[in-house]
Amino acid sequence: MTQGKPPSSPAPQASHSAWSPFRHTTFAVLWTATLLSNIGGWMHEVGAGWLMTTMTSSPVLVSLVQTAMTLPVFLLALPSGALADILDRRRLLICAQAAMTLLAAAMGAIVLAGGMTPLALLLFTFALGIGTALLAPAWQAIVPSLVPRADLAPAIVLNSVGINVSRAIGPALGGAAILGLGVAWPFLINALSYLIVIAALLWWQPPGPPPRVLPAEHILVAIRSGLRYSRASEPLKHTLCRTVLFVVFASAYFALLPLIARVRLSGGADLYGLLVGCIGAGAVLGAILLPRIRVRLGPNRLVAAGTVITVVVLTAFALSRETSIAVAASLIAGASWIAALSSFHVSTQMSLPDWVRARGLSVYTAVFFGSMAGGSLLWGQLAAGLGLSGALLVAAGGALLCLWPASRFKLQSGESLNLSPSSHWPQPIISGEAAHDRGPVMITVEYQVPPEQAVPFLDAMRELAKARRRGGAFGWGIYRDTAEPERYLEYFLEESWLEHLRHHERVTEDDRTLQERLASFHAGPSAPRVRHFLAAEGAPHGKLDVIPKGLQ
Repeated sequence: MTQGKPPSSPAPQASHSAWSPFRHTTFAVLWTATLLSNIGGWMHEVGAGWLMTTMTSSPVLVSLVQTAMTLPVFLLALPSGALADILDRRRLLICAQAAMTLLAAAMGAIVLAGGMTPLALLLFTFALGIGTALLAPAWQAIVPSLVPRADLAPAIVLNSVGINVSRAIGPALGGAAILGLGVAWPFLINALSYLIVIAALLWWQPPGPPPRVLPAEHILVAIRSGLRYSRASEPLKHTLCRTVLFVVFASAYFALLPLIARVRLSGGADLYGLLVGCIGAGAVLGAILLPRIRVRLGPNRLVAAGTVITVVVLTAFALSRETSIAVAASLIAGASWIAALSSFHVSTQMSLPDWVRARGLSVYTAVFFGSMAGGSLLWGQLAAGLGLSGALLVAAGGALLCLWPASRFKLQSGESLNLSPSSHWPQPIISGEAAHDRGPVMITVEYQVPPEQAVPFLDAMRELAKARRRGGAFGWGIYRDTAEPERYLEYFLEESWLEHLRHHERVTEDDRTLQERLASFHAGPSAPRVRHFLAAEGAPHGKLDVIPKGLQ
């Protein structure tokens, strides 16, 4: 279950301070614990990579360490999001952290005993990657319950700052630990960092979840409903499209940065580390300036500005051989990166009601990682064929050309949406009892609409179709009576009686407003008539995906 409900009132004025979330003790404690854990995670990553080089000289095995860390996050994003929505998020986080503590401690113990092998290292790393995949959606989904909605945007930015700070500190500490204490100690320190997070989660006492009336969703049903919501949510789809159009091109300098340092600038690992550190420092600086800039520009113009800056950065990397210019470009790149990504993340959060929040965030995570992976592969291939400068210039040109199509996809800042539960649907009247697994279910609503109101009525109906699907409907249509042209019949289909009851819990305040507008078109003597139909037992039925289209 979720950890509290978002406020039912419209969003208050957003905070202009980058540090306002730290006024809330729970956020400050969990943020600090997560920062320490992320530092331990980066130490662990350095230790795993270095340990593999001490056991084998195979480039394939060395590169597989990174694959084993990131692949589970991509593969398990959707199931992890479903689990974070149907289970208690705090307990899920504690259990996952405890399992990762044991894994990291076992790795350290085996390395101390001299028993680690390349295969064992990859298996341990993959198992920890599974833990990371389980943690990511749940961590992201609890942020709205830690701060008021006015502080949500800076809270998301601060989480990104924490990641960049740990990325700058962790590898250095990991290298120092290996040199001073031995290669086993990054793993043992990482295990200790997980314990710090567990302690913070045990200290945190979120509001109790509302009493559960319906049984928990099965994980496959939860995944399906999450994907259905994502397909029917225009704000979320706009955010995902905008993310792809930025990340694919911006990933060029992340993918090619080692070659920029070595080939373009004739530097070594120290210069590469400096450039990476500058990107992190630029992200921190950008986070400090973001709240006031976001108020002036808004999320859409902010991302457009970040894209233009990214084009400048890519061009500078492609044409310049000066280290000072590369350092300045890295600082600017970090600021534009966090400006865009925080805008995408805020828009994703604002586009999701709490019942599907982790699943929606997991879709965003999968799209983000897929864009990074696909973009990195693309720019690597282009660099092999066109040269480093050619690939960077193509990326810059592509980002510039995509500015216009990207502007069609609008990001959310929270002011225009109210996705808190409305609970305005009355419980359906049934004769006898309906088993939860009975289905499919057809719901019909009858309207009497004067001819002069038909066009605006049908326009509003198209918006209602999306709302029905977001709540769980897999089919929708509207028909006009041939004998009584003013009479319209809307229908929508749901998989089972239980899924329809869940739909009652998922209707939002925005849905209520839309349905009240549709009811205003109704000219009948009473309210629009709603009826529920269960599939007749023993009667033949067509496949669920073969349905009339209507005005879908």
